[in-house]
Amino acid sequence: MLKVYGFSKVNAVARGHTRDLRVLWALEEMQLPFELAGMDHPAHDLNTEAYRRLSPFEQIPSIDDDGLVVSESAAIVAYLAKKSGRLIPSDRAGEAQVMRWCFAAMNTVEPPLLGLMVLDWTADGSCGKHREFLVGWANRVLTNLERWFADRDFVATDGFTVADILMTHVLSSGIKDERLIAPYPGVASYRDRCLARPAWKRTIDAYCARVEAG
Repeated sequence: MLKVYGFSKVNAVARGHTRDLRVLWALEEMQLPFELAGMDHPAHDLNTEAYRRLSPFEQIPSIDDDGLVVSESAAIVAYLAKKSGRLIPSDRAGEAQVMRWCFAAMNTVEPPLLGLMVLDWTADGSCGKHREFLVGWANRVLTNLERWFADRDFVATDGFTVADILMTHVLSSGIKDERLIAPYPGVASYRDRCLARPAWKRTIDAYCARVEAG
């Protein structure tokens, strides 16, 4: 059976925002059976030689599908979509658009949001110029994303796909200050529309019931 390595305990700030949620959401949408292997981050479960064989960078999530090991959340959800034939079109053109937007979520939208979030966690108040740059970068990305959503409900195709799981999670977990997204009502509406899906609600409820704050 498919085994998913996700958190059982993680620091309180990250709880509810971790990247295993991307995989768990995809599995809930796809209705695929799996076994969950809970990992205790404060107890250093990720820092063992055994786990490094699954995830070279000692990160969650990873999967073991009857001996086929995949790490990195975007790679995992793309693999699951292809395996199940769900949340990804069967035609080459549609699949290409989904993969395009999976990469965009990870490589274009997430970096400025993650950089800003990390700076706000760690800055001592002397990084005003750095923060101004990151805010400008984030605004440029969100401006272009707002334009993209002018006549679209979903990011890659007419229907919900794994690209929407990745993009929505990036937007919901990467933006801690709603003032950043407020000028972009199309992006905010897209995020909220995807987060209203029953499969996400079941996923986050189960996660919060299971995962402890360390």
